[in-house]
Amino acid sequence: MFDKLDGLKKRYEELTARMERPEVYSDAAAFAACEREARELRAIVETYEAYLAAGEDMEAARELGDEEEFRAAKAARERCENEIRLLLLPKDPNDGKNVIMEIRGGVGGEEGMLFAADLFRMYSLYAERRSWRVEVANSSQTELGGYKEISFIVEGEGAWSRLKFEAGGHRVQRVPVTESSGRIHTSAATVAVLPEVEEVDFRLDPNDLKIDTYRSSGAGGQHVNKTESAIRITHLPTGTVVECQDERSQYKNKDRAMQILRAKLYEAEQEKQRSALAAERRSQIGSGDRSDRIRTYNFPQNRVTDHRLSGEGRSFNIASVMNGELDALIDALITADQAAKLAEQA
Repeated sequence: MFDKLDGLKKRYEELTARMERPEVYSDAAAFAACEREARELRAIVETYEAYLAAGEDMEAARELGDEEEFRAAKAARERCENEIRLLLLPKDPNDGKNVIMEIRGGVGGEEGMLFAADLFRMYSLYAERRSWRVEVANSSQTELGGYKEISFIVEGEGAWSRLKFEAGGHRVQRVPVTESSGRIHTSAATVAVLPEVEEVDFRLDPNDLKIDTYRSSGAGGQHVNKTESAIRITHLPTGTVVECQDERSQYKNKDRAMQILRAKLYEAEQEKQRSALAAERRSQIGSGDRSDRIRTYNFPQNRVTDHRLSGEGRSFNIASVMNGELDALIDALITADQAAKLAEQA
């Protein structure tokens, strides 16, 4: 481990020195590449340097016979070592990417679709808290304000690294607004989370695409505008269809539809290459069934339970969560994920 850390430290020093050279500083692309790599290494190098400094403090305290200082330095070094092990875990190559999310109402009829709308509101509020940008690409809304389905793009630093844990079935237990007798119903919605794929990562052959235009329409079938600005793109070899209608500009709708199509086809290609991803995709989309869930939102008991967590740390206040306060929940999932990876590494 320490040979690797020494190598990373040396590489970081090389990068910072290179960024000061006039020929690199004046080349925007070269400077950006160096800066990006240096930024990725900075945390682990700084933690390693703190680890080395703590070791020196231990030796100095031992020589002086200062037991209290020795214990403090030892504790600091142990904290650094634990942090280093986390920082050395394999990185998700998509962590720096934006996210495409799809929410669909599952079982429960209108109530499942209303819950899908609640989830979209929850993610929109969370994105606002983190200064992310949300752009709706396509939606199919019901008369009561629910969503049969809604697709949207989340842009911002750390979007994929945090929202990737939201993929799967979400179950809700509450009294629906459509229920006159006050009975508690169980309904569901599914959430898919895909990393945005750039054109340089995955190219589409224009000959494989069928592009149709049509008029955008809202709830109840009323036309939003009179021009054919909505876009439907069909990938002929796979039959994959993507629609985008939330912008008045046909060009913007086409760009967004291409983004989503590229992400879907890229993921399908990854599934072919690695069978493990096929299982992961199935777990993301889910069946929409009540029993297929990663999380339960229990309104009568005022709690949200994430079934991937254990013990007392698996439950959260439902009002906070529905208002977009997801950091505590997601932090717990990240910690659990890191613990599982450390166990595999060991």
